[in-house]
Amino acid sequence: MDDAWMGSALCRGVDADYLFVEGEAQNRAKALCAGCTVKSECLVQALDGRIEYGVWGGMTARERRALLKRRPTVQSWKKLLDATRRRRDVGAPAPAHESA
Repeated sequence: MDDAWMGSALCRGVDADYLFVEGEAQNRAKALCAGCTVKSECLVQALDGRIEYGVWGGMTARERRALLKRRPTVQSWKKLLDATRRRRDVGAPAPAHESA
């Protein structure tokens, strides 16, 4: 697991209880993620690790489950993120159906 990004996370000094909440408190946790420069890496870790609790990368556990259900063919969210970044860097369009 590549967790080098964690040192740059906006939540690195926040009590974990702030991110592992339910209901309306999730919106406060998601707001913290909004301006984070490593939000994508955080989300990838949660998706690839099938983390079932907490707000990761600006998404709640319920939102992540829904995304995983919508994209069942994605085997590695990290590979998908890396491929998307490479395409963006060279200006290539993304394929209609990605299954990294």
